[in-house]
Amino acid sequence: MSFWIGKRVLVTGGAGFIGSHLVERLVALGAAVTVPLRSADARRDHLAGVLDRVALPVADLGRWEECAAAVAGHDVVMNLAARVGGIQYNIDHPASIFRENMTIFMNVIEAARIAGVKRFLVVSSACVYPRECSVPTPEEEGFAGTPEPTNEGYGWSKRMEEFLGAAYARQYGLSVAIARPYNAYGPRDNFNPDSSHVIPALIRRIFAGENPLRVWGTGEQTRTFLYVTDFVEGLIAAAERYPEADAVNIGSTEEVTIRDLAHLIVELSGRRVAVEFDVSRPGGQPRRTCDTAKAERVLGFHAAVPLREGLRRTIEWYATQVSRHSPQVR
Repeated sequence: MSFWIGKRVLVTGGAGFIGSHLVERLVALGAAVTVPLRSADARRDHLAGVLDRVALPVADLGRWEECAAAVAGHDVVMNLAARVGGIQYNIDHPASIFRENMTIFMNVIEAARIAGVKRFLVVSSACVYPRECSVPTPEEEGFAGTPEPTNEGYGWSKRMEEFLGAAYARQYGLSVAIARPYNAYGPRDNFNPDSSHVIPALIRRIFAGENPLRVWGTGEQTRTFLYVTDFVEGLIAAAERYPEADAVNIGSTEEVTIRDLAHLIVELSGRRVAVEFDVSRPGGQPRRTCDTAKAERVLGFHAAVPLREGLRRTIEWYATQVSRHSPQVR
């Protein structure tokens, strides 16, 4: 029998990009899923396919009483609620990103302890790693030095979430899993020009007619990107199979330069667009590539969707949204 059949699962951030894909997958696996919404008018269009099969209570997780009420009665809590953005957003908002992420996380994990939740998933990030980390980067370097300066508020908040998750496991016996995912992308991503990451930002600007397409940095910085369905499978595997309060990288081994990424997105968009690089703007961490050995060993996880295929799906989804003049596309 599947671990998830009949499990009462709370997914914070479940109406967002990654959270909505996770909710869909959990429903398919037989879980009874709850997604707390911050307000009655919060957007829920990402959950359109499962609206009649999930509970959607209104709860501001930053308020203790509302958070405790939302968590009570669940077997599993998967904490995806997070404030995050692209390079410039992270540079401009280190304090508010750290404060908001920690406020919600501390409320949710304490509520889980009090409620006797049987399994708690900490969703961390590769942003915990320092700028000068080994490449590919093993989990052991997650607390080495300090996080990459261009995302230090977010990186420190994720380090502290990992620490607190492990501390709750030691002190209270809470069953905690810690997933440390790499850069996600896919349909329903955040295309907001003020806070989007590199892939949705480039797609949006290409479809908006920007030519030449100006990309920050030299273009030689590298990343490994994780398609959203792979991201979701990694979270589910971590929560189900490795509740050891021990971080596991969730990522792909397909390293790509931002230069090649930009040209690939242009190619797949079918547009004739020149690409230029603005070395006066920050490019972020020079190299970020995932060591997947531990995930393969303890979770049996490996990414299944190649970058080209994932980008094709994402671009096709975005093009459809543009043609429908969807409010998702800004």
